[in-house]
Amino acid sequence: MHVFIGGAYNGKTDYVMRLLAGQKVAVVDGALPDYAPACDVVVIKNLEKWLVTQNLEADEMIVAHLLTQLKTLEENCTLFIIVTDMGRGVVPMEKQARLLRDTCGRLYQALFTEAEQVVRIWYGIGEHLK
Repeated sequence: MHVFIGGAYNGKTDYVMRLLAGQKVAVVDGALPDYAPACDVVVIKNLEKWLVTQNLEADEMIVAHLLTQLKTLEENCTLFIIVTDMGRGVVPMEKQARLLRDTCGRLYQALFTEAEQVVRIWYGIGEHLK
């Protein structure tokens, strides 16, 4: 599993797609695939869109469920996961937005632990963290 993190509109997707040039890639946007598509690499981006459809008060169960699904997918293909850094900046006033921010933080910690590579993207430039 390879994880790429950066702020909104920092060039994360372009960076990843340049790395994967010439490979058969399936891109999943804002969802989790139920099965591994026939490809070399599955790029999952905007997990935050999927998270907002979940009961964020049960964030430990959400993170565990998501990791289980990703590990199952990883048995059949290479995973590149692109996430948006929400941990910097102003803490939202709305409860649901705070829950999303907190859940993303817990999820990203778990993803970074499992990942063999973690790269922070800063305006199109990658910084290898792991």
